[in-house]
Amino acid sequence: MRYVQPAPDLSVSSIALGCMRISQMENDQVRALIETSLESGVNFFDHADIYGKGQSEVVFGKALKSAPGLREKILIQSKCGIRTGFYDSSKEHILTSVDNILLRLDTPYLDVLLIHRPDALAEPQEMAEAFAQLKTQGKVRYFGVSNHNPAQMAALQQAAQDKLLFNQLQVSLMHTPMVDQGINVNTQFDGAVDRDGSLLAYCKQQGVTVQAWSPFQFGFIKGVFLNNPAYPELNKALLDMAEKYEVSIAAIAAAWILRLPVQMQVVVGTTTAARVADVTKAADITLSREDWYALYRAAGNKLP
Repeated sequence: MRYVQPAPDLSVSSIALGCMRISQMENDQVRALIETSLESGVNFFDHADIYGKGQSEVVFGKALKSAPGLREKILIQSKCGIRTGFYDSSKEHILTSVDNILLRLDTPYLDVLLIHRPDALAEPQEMAEAFAQLKTQGKVRYFGVSNHNPAQMAALQQAAQDKLLFNQLQVSLMHTPMVDQGINVNTQFDGAVDRDGSLLAYCKQQGVTVQAWSPFQFGFIKGVFLNNPAYPELNKALLDMAEKYEVSIAAIAAAWILRLPVQMQVVVGTTTAARVADVTKAADITLSREDWYALYRAAGNKLP
């Protein structure tokens, strides 16, 4: 397993387990999933207060309680800020959300808290006050955001005492606007459109770790592109690379993301222990520049 270090005292696995789909699993299944992930080198588990309407955190917490000592071996991240019909990054909501998250997980602290979506009414100073209070109370160790652009991050960082360590963003072979913009600089091609303020370059510059969500999806959670007949050229290229590097096509798709020149985590949302072990092999390989670009082109992208 490859690890990245967002902070001097924080080492996180480059493959993280996303826990959105575990809400209906039995306790022994969740515990096995956690333990198998650890055996594969995964030490980072991603939650959000809306996953399973909170039930994903509940079942995860119960699994931890059934295995004394397991909590100290792992890093738990959760997110807050999405409410029914609106976003809420107010100080009151952040503080209340964290208290509820900790109750559901049955743990005294979170390793990482992310603000899930940008709130158009957010006040950075108010958010920073919430972060400072949570840190002082020992409820959250580190902070970050999800789906925020550089200007939004900079405004919050200016107010916050602690460095924002993470930004969780949609990245996959079939979702590459952040990559396209960098490649198509100073052209009139569609890929040159800057939709997010050069996010990858900003995160690289600021030392922010990018967490890739939906690493195997196309569109906005429209489906999986792996083995999808709608994408024959890409899947042929993935299969060729899988044979070359002696891993699965899922591991190749994850390795493509990890090859980006920024501190990167791939968040894999699976409920199958064997799938976790399979995808973690991505951390053991480094795609050549030629192979990385071959996959990028096979996904339908053209170089200027």
